[in-house]
Amino acid sequence: MIDWKPKACSLADELAELGKLTMPEWRAAVEATPRHEFVPAYYVHEAGRWQLADTSSPAGRDEWLRRVYSNTVLITALSDGDSGKVVRSSSSQPGLMVRMLEALDVHDGQRVLEIGTGTGYNAALLSHRLGADRVFSVDVDEDLVEAARARLAAIGHHPTVATVDGAGGLPGHAPFDRIIATCSVPAVPWSWIEQTRPGGLILTDVKPAVNAGSLVLLRRTDEGAEGRFDRTYAAFMGLRKPGAAYTSIARPRDRSNAVERTTSIAPGMLQNLVVWFLAALDLGAGASSGYTGSDPTQAPTAAWIATADRSWAEIDLQPDGGTYRVREGGPRSLWRAVETAHDTWLRLEQPGWDRFGLTVTRCGQWVWIDDPSSPRRWQIPT
Repeated sequence: MIDWKPKACSLADELAELGKLTMPEWRAAVEATPRHEFVPAYYVHEAGRWQLADTSSPAGRDEWLRRVYSNTVLITALSDGDSGKVVRSSSSQPGLMVRMLEALDVHDGQRVLEIGTGTGYNAALLSHRLGADRVFSVDVDEDLVEAARARLAAIGHHPTVATVDGAGGLPGHAPFDRIIATCSVPAVPWSWIEQTRPGGLILTDVKPAVNAGSLVLLRRTDEGAEGRFDRTYAAFMGLRKPGAAYTSIARPRDRSNAVERTTSIAPGMLQNLVVWFLAALDLGAGASSGYTGSDPTQAPTAAWIATADRSWAEIDLQPDGGTYRVREGGPRSLWRAVETAHDTWLRLEQPGWDRFGLTVTRCGQWVWIDDPSSPRRWQIPT
């Protein structure tokens, strides 16, 4: 038997000290929910590969409980990808979970749809707060759904949990007062708008390209939905289609037509998440970035960008006389998009996430800055 209640209370204390947990209703949910029931095992990445953490020894068991009852993300399921094992499911940081739940602004009697059941822990928090009969959760993988359903039932919660394509929502149980997605989407599915009551809220991670975007809270309107991005960056795994393969974000690069030039914009600008977001809105869906080098055992020597049309760019990490060497190929100059995005960001006085918003209608979706009527807007491909 695990004396978990003091540990859950300590987790609630930690989240409160971090400023993530402020509402007594959600504190009560954290204190009443045994997170270890939802994360009976987890994976760690060591020596370049994933392996199941040892929880059989006393030391391993203590480390498992320490991680479970701390503000720690835990990897809970892996799958085979085209470049090795990849993460299929995780239990997100509790601090991110409760911050999102508080932002969702739920009230007694409301009905909530969760997109992305995962381990079931988030559904457990919702069930404690609202009652399980008002909680609905979906995921794409039957084994994840079955495991979450069993774990929820083991602690006395019986929400509706279904295996469906999350992009379609759960129309048979709509409308909902709130929809919360613990996955990222390139654009907000229109079905989520249709299944939300007028005035209801949708909270999701909108990323038109890999790592390019963040949480946005939308309110249902007569025309669709509208709202602002959260001031703090957050990232989730992308919404998956049933049976979709796990593929690497890296794309092949045809170096035979490479063009070289220099740039004054450091490749570290890719770590400026707002600049990368603006660049990705120009580059379009499927844009990805990363780091590479000639020797995988050594530190990377260049940053890269690639898009689905086989355009690519590599930028040396080390400067030469104050500039950086750029090599590009394909039909477009991808680093030009980053340079333009950086200039735009400077002209807009280096805005943070909370200055950006999103409008969703049946005819399109676009990002704006400061005000929905702003002439400065960027279309999101749908």
